[in-house]
Amino acid sequence: MAQVSKFGHLLLHSSLPKPSNSNIQFRSLLTLLASSSKRHRSIPPFRRKSTTPKPMEVKEESSSFNKRRAQGRDKNDISQKNLYLKVRKLNPINTISFVQILGTGMDTQDTSPSVLLFFDNQRFIFNAGEGLQRFCTEHKIKLSKIDHIFLSRVCSETAGGLPGLLLTLAGMGEDGMSVNIWGPSDLKYLVDAMRSFIPNAAMVHTKSFGPIFNTDGPIVPHQSKLLDPIVLIDGEVVKISAIILQPNCIEGQVLTPSESSSQERMDHSPETLDSPNGKKLPAAKPGDMSVVYVCELPEIKGKFDPEKAKALGLRPGPKYRELQLGNSVKSDHQNIMVHPSDVLGPSVPGPIVLLVDCPTESHLEALLSMQSLASYCDQTDNLPEAGKSVTCVIHLTPASVVSCSNYQKWMKKFGSAQHIMAGHEKKNVEIPILKASARIATRLNYLCPQFFPAPGLWSLPNHDSSKFGCLASREDSLSEFSEVISAENLLKFTLRPYAQLGLDRSCIPTRADSSEIIDELLSEIPEVLEAVKHVSQLWQECSQTKEDLTPVADHGMMNEEPWLCANGIPACLENIRRDDLEIVLLGTGSSQPSKYRNVSSIYINLFSRGGLLLDCGEGTLGQLKRRYGVTGADDAVRTLRCIWISHIHADHHTGLARILALRRDLLRGVPHEPVLVVGPRQLKRYLDAYQRLEDLDMLFLDCKHTTAASLEAFEDDFPGNSVNSQNLKNNNGDLIASKVNSTLFARGSLMQSYFKRPGSPVDKDVVSPILKKFKGVIQEAGLKALISFPVVHCPQAFGVVLKAEERTNSVGKVIPGWKIVYSGDTRPCPELIEASRGATVLIHEATFEDAMVEEAIARNHSTTNEAIKMGQSANAYRTILTHFSQRYPKIPVFDETHMHKTCIAFDMMSVNVADLSVLPKVLPYLKLLFRNEMMVDESDDVVEAVTSAS
Repeated sequence: MAQVSKFGHLLLHSSLPKPSNSNIQFRSLLTLLASSSKRHRSIPPFRRKSTTPKPMEVKEESSSFNKRRAQGRDKNDISQKNLYLKVRKLNPINTISFVQILGTGMDTQDTSPSVLLFFDNQRFIFNAGEGLQRFCTEHKIKLSKIDHIFLSRVCSETAGGLPGLLLTLAGMGEDGMSVNIWGPSDLKYLVDAMRSFIPNAAMVHTKSFGPIFNTDGPIVPHQSKLLDPIVLIDGEVVKISAIILQPNCIEGQVLTPSESSSQERMDHSPETLDSPNGKKLPAAKPGDMSVVYVCELPEIKGKFDPEKAKALGLRPGPKYRELQLGNSVKSDHQNIMVHPSDVLGPSVPGPIVLLVDCPTESHLEALLSMQSLASYCDQTDNLPEAGKSVTCVIHLTPASVVSCSNYQKWMKKFGSAQHIMAGHEKKNVEIPILKASARIATRLNYLCPQFFPAPGLWSLPNHDSSKFGCLASREDSLSEFSEVISAENLLKFTLRPYAQLGLDRSCIPTRADSSEIIDELLSEIPEVLEAVKHVSQLWQECSQTKEDLTPVADHGMMNEEPWLCANGIPACLENIRRDDLEIVLLGTGSSQPSKYRNVSSIYINLFSRGGLLLDCGEGTLGQLKRRYGVTGADDAVRTLRCIWISHIHADHHTGLARILALRRDLLRGVPHEPVLVVGPRQLKRYLDAYQRLEDLDMLFLDCKHTTAASLEAFEDDFPGNSVNSQNLKNNNGDLIASKVNSTLFARGSLMQSYFKRPGSPVDKDVVSPILKKFKGVIQEAGLKALISFPVVHCPQAFGVVLKAEERTNSVGKVIPGWKIVYSGDTRPCPELIEASRGATVLIHEATFEDAMVEEAIARNHSTTNEAIKMGQSANAYRTILTHFSQRYPKIPVFDETHMHKTCIAFDMMSVNVADLSVLPKVLPYLKLLFRNEMMVDESDDVVEAVTSAS
């Protein structure tokens, strides 16, 4: 038998401040828009009172910020909560129980679906891929009711949603919430990795089972012992057991018995279920283990027959109750013992559900050799144990394995069970899982298709029908099974009441017809029809303006202000091509995903030259697939040149592992270079720990090595386009390291991201070749520079500048390249103004409305007005506001007075560089679209989290 251990006490944090009332007043291009501009934003009464802690340091308003937070020493960030697991009053005879498919990733094929096991007073979830939290918000599944989460594997596909989910639970209510996390022993590596960016606030109860990976010894538990069921939960309502699937053919690290030291177990004493003796066997590596979960509900006792009890000499009374509870009693009138079987009808066996995740054919070999499920199989030559027949089998196994004849042979052992195939069913791509955001996307596409192209998934059913050939052939091969169906989002299998045992399709959503959504919009806001015509005219006027554009002839004037032509249009936009640059705002919300906005991510589409990601919050891959379609998103991931991460907060990078894992799989067997990840040094600790689970095929470069000062320091000593690592070993190495460190985050500088301690010296042998790679990647992408700069938010927070190479037009004129600046999360600061000087586009965070400046200072974020002023101070041609608090679910509160160069970002907004002149002119029409939807519309869980964090 194997062992279960408890490790955890992972500290978490979630922060969201409170809103306040504000008027929205616009200068409108149309009279019909002006009427909607003066509406007051409706805010629930409980949000009116502000309880934001005062910042530790407030100087003049233009540069106020929370110094302690920037240094990572803000006590307000450290929650005093001590979260305990919920204790619920359970009813063993549940009136309602079912399993339900939670269709995360079903429409985008980016992550594994989750499965909900529901009881009256308890909830269990199997797998927590990216988007689970957003899915639960959309479908009103209360996170606060979840007691246990089980992982069938520990990888980005099944666990990518855990960090965000845990942070949200920690922030709920006054006391926060906690949950049990169960998984095979390699769950330890995931928790170790998460500790690098989830440092404070709540306790997480994490429990692992199975063998421990260790390089110190060659011992591994006997393989037959690993296949024995490990009982995880044995309660009144359900018994849940786990059976480890471990491929036999993989060589790598070795396993040791679970009696590893408490230090190796994250300094927590393990809960031992059994400790087997071991012997040498072929070893696996972390991330290879998979789990079959067995969920057994208790039997339902037969109906009590009072006539039989009376005939056996029993008087009505307490003895009737004892018999119903399963206890024998003595007859009142006869000298006999009366047993429950004498007076109760036949018991109804409790339903049994299997969840099977067999990811590879190597795991299939282990599944076929498994003897521990024999007692659950249908009757054959060997009779199964009485009452142990499986009711439902949910297959999370991918189609490539299900199509194997051996897997189907194994399925036949459970021929009487209902088989639900949930391993990336492509039939579901037509139906959006997040219907609320899909509805918004449809409306935006109708109003302004230039900035909001039709989602790539819409075109899937109409082309490339060969893509679904694999699915069709698999369904043909399973046709001999009478009880096999493909999973659909929110499909239920009822377990209790017994009379309703079986499939329930009543909750399955239907495909939303875009014409119905538009008809609803026009009925609700008839003026939109005219607005569509006005938006179309904007592009016609833009085309005319480009034809009339007179290039600046005075080259001296261009040297003075090279970014502007005489008519105010940047020189870099002269004769710009549409395949030069597209900015795709994949996620425009902050802190946690909501129904309408995902967390931070920006895709810089350079077309034939590849692309870059600026930040990569949870769900980034799913958003890419919604924008470009499944195949188009795969191409975008395959051609990624670089991923740049601004800081260590979870909403900016927890989608990174999933992107990297997909790229690794897409390029397997193809000659390629590892992708470059540029980020703060804490991120490297996370990635290094995570790579013990699965190879991410990437190179890491600290943001501090990509600042202007650092790049200049290395360039001074090693001029040219390449850096020779051997040269860094000369006597100037220490001088270079000193120069780099002295120019970064200087102590005493008001607007720097502070360190608690001086930075470590540059590892010259490591950094030099990666810098060489970095420069090559930038050049291949057609960029002149990618430069990070420190901002004021938290330790090691950065913004970034992207500069395109100059180009020459048909008459030999040199045209300067465009310049894109992304602020990351920050307070207004001189570094950002200087970096943004003359930017073509400044993408600036605007977390709070103007009335919440105190909250913005306390949390080192910016208000909308501050972001606009930053763009004005830097003379940026266009400013795009993003990273809005989730208290503004659809459109943020802002003042249109100074918005003539500014626009509000929405998820999936795609801004082509050729359309920048039109960008601010679209804003009033976007506001019209949301004039009736200015109220908070989120689930109770999100509201609770927002209120608590405030």
